[in-house]
Amino acid sequence: MRRTILERCESHGLRLTEQRRIIAQVLEDATDHPDVEELHQRAVKLDENISIATIYRTVKLFEESGILEKREFGDGRARYETAGRDHHDHLIDLKTGEVIEFVDEEIEQLQERIARKLGYRLTGHRLELYGVPIKR
Repeated sequence: MRRTILERCESHGLRLTEQRRIIAQVLEDATDHPDVEELHQRAVKLDENISIATIYRTVKLFEESGILEKREFGDGRARYETAGRDHHDHLIDLKTGEVIEFVDEEIEQLQERIARKLGYRLTGHRLELYGVPIKR
């Protein structure tokens, strides 16, 4: 069973202020890859006193603790997702900025074959595809 962000914070011994708890919950509820500004917009709906500086500090702390992973998809914005999730790759819509998560077993097998062919054993990888919708 996957542990929540709050559970992971507690296991890392992080002090959980009420504002950090709110930020953790906002991150837990995210179905996208929010940046700091988006996290701030969502968090202030729950506590109008949360500053953007608090969001930055908390995200940095969570990232340094291995709870969050920073993603950069070429749009100049650092986005975040929970670390340690099941492996997935990303397709980034260059028109809307939408990030679509996917898993494709064929791609996974191809990457393994390529690594073996070149004399390597894969220990991890990250795949990001960038595209625009096909007009139909």
